[in-house]
Amino acid sequence: MQPIYDWIDAHAEECVRDLQHLVRQPSISATGVGLRECAALVRDMMHEDGLPADFHELEQGPPVVFGHLEARKPAKTMLCYSHYDVQPPEPLEEWSHGGPWSADIVDGVLYGRGSTDNKSGVLAFNKAAKAFLQVRGEVPVSLKFLIEGEEEIGSPNLAGWAARNKDLLAADGMHCLDGPMETGTAVPDVSLGLKSVLLVELIARGAKTDVHSLNFPLVESPVWELIWALNTILDRDRRILIEDWEEGLWQLGPDDETQLTEKADRVDLEALKEEWGISEFALGRDGVDAIRARTYEPTANIQGMIAGYTGPGSKTIIPNEARVRMDFRLIPNIQPADAIQKLKNHLEKHGFGHIEVKAFDGAEPPYKISVKEDISQAIIAAASEVYGELPVVNGVSAEGAILRHVWIPCVLTGFANPGANLHAPDENIHLDKYIQGIKYAAAIMEHFGRA
Repeated sequence: MQPIYDWIDAHAEECVRDLQHLVRQPSISATGVGLRECAALVRDMMHEDGLPADFHELEQGPPVVFGHLEARKPAKTMLCYSHYDVQPPEPLEEWSHGGPWSADIVDGVLYGRGSTDNKSGVLAFNKAAKAFLQVRGEVPVSLKFLIEGEEEIGSPNLAGWAARNKDLLAADGMHCLDGPMETGTAVPDVSLGLKSVLLVELIARGAKTDVHSLNFPLVESPVWELIWALNTILDRDRRILIEDWEEGLWQLGPDDETQLTEKADRVDLEALKEEWGISEFALGRDGVDAIRARTYEPTANIQGMIAGYTGPGSKTIIPNEARVRMDFRLIPNIQPADAIQKLKNHLEKHGFGHIEVKAFDGAEPPYKISVKEDISQAIIAAASEVYGELPVVNGVSAEGAILRHVWIPCVLTGFANPGANLHAPDENIHLDKYIQGIKYAAAIMEHFGRA
């Protein structure tokens, strides 16, 4: 592999320049800004790198960029999943270094929305494949590149496309290069599964319009209705109170417990607290208990509440509507469709059947694979080779929209630096980690080809 790594080092300037170009193109799936333009840019960059890439139009939403590069000799096929869409950049005033689309480089760090999540991952696959073509004239494993534009909103239109393109997607293994290393470590995380994300909005309604608060004794209060309803969903010990919510929950085996213990020994939890600006974790958790909860515990998070007047001064009204947005993290074997119905049944049972439950499309079943799968072993071996020690292996952590229709053993792993600020202002990637990540992608291709 050394000639491959040498080529990547020799072309580091090109790799960085392309990343800057890609980050400077906005591509916000939540608002639809710049998505087709970014898809075209990804496709054109792949063509410049000698890689096949075509648009695959979805029934709705931005196109998927897809390419199939076959190995000359019979070989396994690896599906390389990534996404070109990014999170909204707000709050804009908290960005430094030129703002979210600047891609400015300061002291070896590139700043910009998508620099880690996931435009560096897109290019890591592409540049690794290019390195093999330039050095060997062929790739060690057949590669299918899938770059979508709606991951950050739950991939609502990808599943339908996957159902229509099963043969196109067929592969022996799949992985995604997305995210940072754990705080306090210098090696990648390797996640052998997916926590599904169920996005829900609860809507309570009252009068047909806002009413003067003098009339509070006579008018229903949607805000209080939501507060009372939310109090039936989660208790102070973070237990989800929805009936039978954890029915069929994944039971940890010896391999799972070993992975948790090894991770707890290697991750600097004190550094994580410092990064978040807290003195202790919720419920006083620490050590392996904190790692276990983060990895395997189902969650019911409130993202935000929308109701009434929040401008300067005061406004004495009873809002006629209140909304709360939640995300439920579902671990194997909690199925999204069952979870939605259980939530509706729960609200009805507790007298809140009048609250509308709006479940956003795109929630896919969670999954888990064995550490013994070829793709698992290839990625662990590649990380050990490139980073000089074993990676941190997680039980579950992305892409359910595909796996529902085409089962492929799938691993999520990432190479960005801790403190990459995913989904936050000043998202960044250290350029040395980016170049090392391209080598990591190449090593994964090599090891999976040998598996």
